[in-house]
Amino acid sequence: MKSLLRLAAIAALVCTACATTAPAPATAPAPPPPAVMPAQSTTPPAAVAGFSVPVEYHKLPNGLRVVLSPDHTSPKVTVAVYYGIGFRIEPKDRTGFAHLFEHLMFQGSQNLGKMEFIKLVQSNGGVLNGSTRFDFTNYFEIVPSNTLQTMLWAEADRMKGLNITEENLNNQKAVVVNEVRVNVLNEPYGGFPWLDVPQVANVNWYNAHNFYGDLADIQAATLGDAANFFKTYYAPNNASLAIVGDFDPAQAMAWVNQYFGAIPAQPQPPRPDISEPRQEQERHGSKVDEKATRPALAIAYHCPAAETPEYYAMGLIDEILASGKDSWMYQDIVQKRGLTDSIDSTMNGLGSMFDIKGPTLYTISLFHDRNKTADQIIKAMDEDIDRLRTQPVDAATLERARVKMRSDLYNEIEDTFGFGRADLLASYALSYDDPARINTIESRFASITPELIQKTAQDYLRPTNRTIFTVIPKGDGAAQTPGGK
Repeated sequence: MKSLLRLAAIAALVCTACATTAPAPATAPAPPPPAVMPAQSTTPPAAVAGFSVPVEYHKLPNGLRVVLSPDHTSPKVTVAVYYGIGFRIEPKDRTGFAHLFEHLMFQGSQNLGKMEFIKLVQSNGGVLNGSTRFDFTNYFEIVPSNTLQTMLWAEADRMKGLNITEENLNNQKAVVVNEVRVNVLNEPYGGFPWLDVPQVANVNWYNAHNFYGDLADIQAATLGDAANFFKTYYAPNNASLAIVGDFDPAQAMAWVNQYFGAIPAQPQPPRPDISEPRQEQERHGSKVDEKATRPALAIAYHCPAAETPEYYAMGLIDEILASGKDSWMYQDIVQKRGLTDSIDSTMNGLGSMFDIKGPTLYTISLFHDRNKTADQIIKAMDEDIDRLRTQPVDAATLERARVKMRSDLYNEIEDTFGFGRADLLASYALSYDDPARINTIESRFASITPELIQKTAQDYLRPTNRTIFTVIPKGDGAAQTPGGK
């Protein structure tokens, strides 16, 4: 498990909140707050003693999921709004729209003009950002706690309706097209591995299409297309709101009801089937990169279904196998054999193993010198994987993996001044209608046995369940691809 914001892929996707020439921001009105709706039960099942995130969960009549998590250690607050539309669940004829709307959400709403949302946050001493993920698109602000009402008003203002003009749409289509060119087409290793590997490893179009979108689809988008997309997917019944930090829950809910309560729900289309059939044959993919200076290698395995015991076992397998300098592969492939200088691994190329619901890939990636071959490295990796598949891990190894996972989890929850906690709460509310699940994570890892780790490795870390992808520097030819393929 990796920190939510350290991934280069996310950094490439987040909307740049840097407009300093926007008009003066509007200010939030402050009429008397309405009555607060009653909270649902917040007792987390099977929570580990000593670890508990406050969770107060509400639902508005329009379907908006609202999670409150007070923390009075410092006078700041994080507001995060998550919409249930992401890269792999966008309609087939609207590729790239999820990412396009990440940009359009900063182009003006009913009471805030073009880029004024950004100026409003920054002028109040806050920071903000947004990103497009596989299952959702998110927006968040981290601000002084005395500006919470203003932030809720502003988020509700753009949920009510964007100012989608022909000028704004054309401008942001050009921005997105340019972003693809800068971050993928003209960048060394652009899209590796998060964009390249799923297109080879998956067979379901929703998981296997170019997540940035077909440039032709983006450029062909009309004003009507954009308006319909926004009305459908940016509705309160397709969204969750998390508030984390120094605030009074009753007052916060009064403001939430006041600003979000009257926004109408919208009919939602059936969710697409994003399931993947069982993989029974090793897959291969490669690309020649004229800007690459070294070969690159990624090996991806289809993961167990999210939230199953096997899925959590896979998280511990990662800690044992490839995460950190004490991992088997780092000790073997980097320290002992010198086949590479580093190894990266993830169960979610655009976040953590917890904020993703559908099929995902456990991906191990690295860069290596030309005098080392992909076949050499894969052979060494297989030897380390076979240790997991042929015998149960010892108690000390398993306990070390749990300690590493617990440390990663705590770091993730406290990441970026409260955003990490808001991310898990909002995504659990959106995906499972259960934000209190955050307090069961440690228990789930604590229940994993050596036998389950071995069985999970046998079932999922098999060669017939993997995809091998290589990046070949221009001029190196096919010699760097595994097996000469």
